[in-house]
Amino acid sequence: MFDLSRRQFIGSLSALGAAGAAPGMAFSAVRKTTQAASAESAAAVSALEKAAAGFGNPLRLPGTSGLYGVLPASEFREVHVVRTEIEVLPGQRTPYLAYAVESGGKQFLNPALLARRGDEMRVRLVNDLDEPTVIHWHGLSLDARNDGNGMTVVEPGKSLDYAFQLRDRASMYWYHPHAHGFIAKQAYHGLASLLFIDDDEETALRRELDLALGETEIPLVLQDRQFDAQGRLQYVPTATDLAAGWVGERLLVNLTERPFIQAGRRIVRFRILNGSNARTYRLAFLQGGRRLGFFLAGTDGGLLAAPQRIDESFISPGQRLDVLVDLREVSEGQAVTLASLAFDPMHAEGAGSHGGHDAGAMEGMADMAGMDHSKMAMPAASKANMAMDGDAHALLRIDVKASPAYSRKIPAVLSALPAAVAPKGAPRRMKLALDVKGHWTINGWTFDPKVVPVTVRRGTAETWLIENARRSMPHPMHLHGFKFRVLERLGSPAQVHALAGAKGLLAQDRGMLDTVHVWPGESVRIALDFSHPFAGDQDYVFHCHNLEHEEAGMMIRYAVKG
Repeated sequence: MFDLSRRQFIGSLSALGAAGAAPGMAFSAVRKTTQAASAESAAAVSALEKAAAGFGNPLRLPGTSGLYGVLPASEFREVHVVRTEIEVLPGQRTPYLAYAVESGGKQFLNPALLARRGDEMRVRLVNDLDEPTVIHWHGLSLDARNDGNGMTVVEPGKSLDYAFQLRDRASMYWYHPHAHGFIAKQAYHGLASLLFIDDDEETALRRELDLALGETEIPLVLQDRQFDAQGRLQYVPTATDLAAGWVGERLLVNLTERPFIQAGRRIVRFRILNGSNARTYRLAFLQGGRRLGFFLAGTDGGLLAAPQRIDESFISPGQRLDVLVDLREVSEGQAVTLASLAFDPMHAEGAGSHGGHDAGAMEGMADMAGMDHSKMAMPAASKANMAMDGDAHALLRIDVKASPAYSRKIPAVLSALPAAVAPKGAPRRMKLALDVKGHWTINGWTFDPKVVPVTVRRGTAETWLIENARRSMPHPMHLHGFKFRVLERLGSPAQVHALAGAKGLLAQDRGMLDTVHVWPGESVRIALDFSHPFAGDQDYVFHCHNLEHEEAGMMIRYAVKG
């Protein structure tokens, strides 16, 4: 279970060792007012704040043991994948999958791991399930064998040893299963947690802003789930769900429904993961019927060069956002609400429907693919299961309390991240589309474990142009093995273009990414460097992180030769 003592949590972090001017670097977008991306009315924002006012569950935070207990990565040595039960909804026991670890006489489930760049990890994964599994270290630059890409899986009763060095920049990474055919179900039922890597730049920011992980630096894992009357998770995807993605109607933050926290009048850091199977969020902080400005400090692969002041951001499955909110700017006596604002999810775009998971949209997909409507129709059970992606939701209430005087300022420079550089040569094109059989594809390919359709040379730099068809839906595309930089967005829908600056780039596009959200009709140009220190050829995958799309085959292998 959770240990909710922040003081104990901070103490456990301290035991691990070493843990300016107001920025004038606001994101240089010229905010465009369009019908598709206009500011929400004060009434709509107030409705979200009113909903959050009724939130009464303290936000679950990692403790010194139990679920999400904090553990040095050096003590994450033998991990059993188990079936257990936890309390998610008050008073009900939910069957759950977890990574179970025993260390120092304490039991941990899905521990939040802490490490420093350069540390070595040696982990034995023991599969106590009755189905195959494997850990993928999402965002880490590893050799293929340690990546956990699913080419090697751990069968029931078997084990697998990992051994690798943490070479990546400081950031909040995460780990989750990646055995093809079981990924979505296992992640949905609990197999996922966080990995924090520190380095000198990260330590400097914490010191500059007087941040303490778990108290003034708070991880937020966003998930949507469906429960039955007994509190058991429901996951029974239909053909419709595989086409659109599974979306639950109950929203959780750190496995807490309707949560709140208290925070002082100071700069607070939120490190946000979209851990949902398919739902995208449009995040904003609200108070008094208006959106508050905040600073984007980092993305998937660590800190930006400079913070970017924005007032909203999309986050798709698999992505992370590192944000700084200055609560000295807010009015006293009023709570702040973290919400997902309404937006057009663009499901079945071009098929005559702009709704979310509705039968008409799915029939539109069937039309696009030349399929029989009867094979795509949504059964009644699935309709009851679905909440519309793109609806507005309050996620978290932040009660601002009196606190000691605080005079820290966000530094104008956060890291030495260099500017993105476009490699020479024509781009490699990756086309995302729905084929005539109703399969989401990459260049017409669907996943075949025996086929490697893309080969690159070790040490080369390439540009990839990821092109999403107009008659499509959004795809959060995730690359294993290497991070990348976004160079340009073309053809973005109005609600996205309204947030963009030069070359169509969003604020989060200025960071190192492992996952990029590509909207219908949009093309995203990215720069990749396939240099690595590992011996021999390496084999990775590139896939959609809508987990139902991935499971249905929207994934390809790619090899790095030489």
